[in-house]
Amino acid sequence: MIYAFICTRSKELTDTAHNLSTYLSDAGVKVKFLVNQKSIFGGYQKALDSSDVKDDDIVILCHDDIEIMSSKWVFRDCLMQCLAHDAGFIGVAGTAKLLEDAVWWNGQAWREGHHSGIVWHGPHALESTPTYYGPYKTVVVMDGLFLAASGKTLRKVGLAKPSYLEGEWDYYDIHYTLTAHKLGLKNRTVPINVLHNSRGELAGRESWHVNRAKFIEEHRLPITAS
Repeated sequence: MIYAFICTRSKELTDTAHNLSTYLSDAGVKVKFLVNQKSIFGGYQKALDSSDVKDDDIVILCHDDIEIMSSKWVFRDCLMQCLAHDAGFIGVAGTAKLLEDAVWWNGQAWREGHHSGIVWHGPHALESTPTYYGPYKTVVVMDGLFLAASGKTLRKVGLAKPSYLEGEWDYYDIHYTLTAHKLGLKNRTVPINVLHNSRGELAGRESWHVNRAKFIEEHRLPITAS
């Protein structure tokens, strides 16, 4: 079984979210929207606890403002084939080296060839441009716009907010994927084409900076994929 947990802070779903739900459902995914949430950590943990997710099931954690442009069958096959027994998370963009600033898209690491994956940006597929980070490969951390893992991996990692973070919506993706990496699981970027309606403007909010500072205090950086 494949599940998708999609967490929002709003009460109403956008047209993009409805279209995403239709796409996922047509691909055989059981979709669960978590609307009007106070915490993305708490929303994801609550969804996992309240769903009958088996260890071998696949769980997608993604934003509500994305469009998946891969064909449904290519998308489903990629999920099934890429989540091998040693897999942590799979996603569409990330880096094999997280530098001291804990910003995964850091320009220096990008120029050095550590980044991986591709994300399309725009209001819809006909008006979108790609951001190419680098070849698909094993990475340390990934962006949370689209992640997937087995139920077993999610339970190993734990989706609740760690005590060292303060904000309820920031750095969940970096925390989850780095935890999987430290557990010896392989995080990998994969060729699923995702269009993101946002360019990450929320990275400028104060809560993002607070959680980034807490993350830096907690972890010894840089960290590089082996």
